[in-house]
Amino acid sequence: MSQDPENLKKSAKEHSDKLAKLGMELGEIQFSYRIEEKVTKEYWQKRMDDLKKYNEKGLEYYNQVHAMMNLVNKEEAQMFLLRVSKFRQLSNTLSETMEKIKDNPSIIDSKDKQQSQWSKEIKNQITEQSNQCLRHEMDMNGSFREFYDKHLKKILEQ
Repeated sequence: MSQDPENLKKSAKEHSDKLAKLGMELGEIQFSYRIEEKVTKEYWQKRMDDLKKYNEKGLEYYNQVHAMMNLVNKEEAQMFLLRVSKFRQLSNTLSETMEKIKDNPSIIDSKDKQQSQWSKEIKNQITEQSNQCLRHEMDMNGSFREFYDKHLKKILEQ
């Protein structure tokens, strides 16, 4: 913490306000990583669009978290930035798999008894990737919560 306490508090408050606003916007998107067995191209196109919208707002949110952490502890902020990068990578991988399903929606149909090995693998991939994204986001949020309680809460409450 190289800033004087008043400037640090002011900067932290500004970042906190931006973060709260972004958090509200992110919550309004209401994206769910849960995979449903819908077999229409339109459904999967909408899921891809929703993921893209959620991912863009999520990146904005997590970059704001990084900026806020960077005020207080640059090393931990850099570690968080790596998590943001992984979030982007996992989201892109999930989006690519959704694209495959959109192009061939029967992949996701569990009633199809003649699914190819490729279809089964894609179906397993999307479930695994979706779970990875969810766990990673939960980890990021938990990490920030710990950081907030340890470093930022005192500053903002002064």
